[in-house]
Amino acid sequence: MTAGAPEITVPVTRLAHGRDLPLPAYATPGSAGLDLLAAVGSEVGLAPGERKLIPTGLALALPPGTEAQIRPRSGLALRHGVTVLNAPGTIDADYRGEVGVILVNLGEAAVTIERGQRVAQLVVAPVAHAVLEARAALPESGGAARGAGGFGSTDAPNDTNDG
Repeated sequence: MTAGAPEITVPVTRLAHGRDLPLPAYATPGSAGLDLLAAVGSEVGLAPGERKLIPTGLALALPPGTEAQIRPRSGLALRHGVTVLNAPGTIDADYRGEVGVILVNLGEAAVTIERGQRVAQLVVAPVAHAVLEARAALPESGGAARGAGGFGSTDAPNDTNDG
């Protein structure tokens, strides 16, 4: 656990196809994410450009006011071009189904996902619920350089290209 980080208890159930796998764990004391393992029955091939839902064999009961984020593993991304397609994927506190990981192969070669392989990270985080308040105009942001500038607007001075 990261030094100084609060602990949050998350009840977890191993589903039948994941009972023999260890629970997700932090790789190091300073890790932010728990490693999620593939609870596949047999090897799963992932061709270039292909995406698949990889089961973890786990269901969670997240505390109210939290979410779990599914994030890519940097090693899979760097070595094979495999990432989490909807990163970060969100698991809501009221979801009780199996945690699945949508992997996509953006690399040039086929990749094999094996049972028990670390395929993603799970980060549990607090969530604030926003109360939207309709207004005719928004207050200034305090950053005149930004204002309504969009994508890429802070990259270069006087750049008015929003894309």
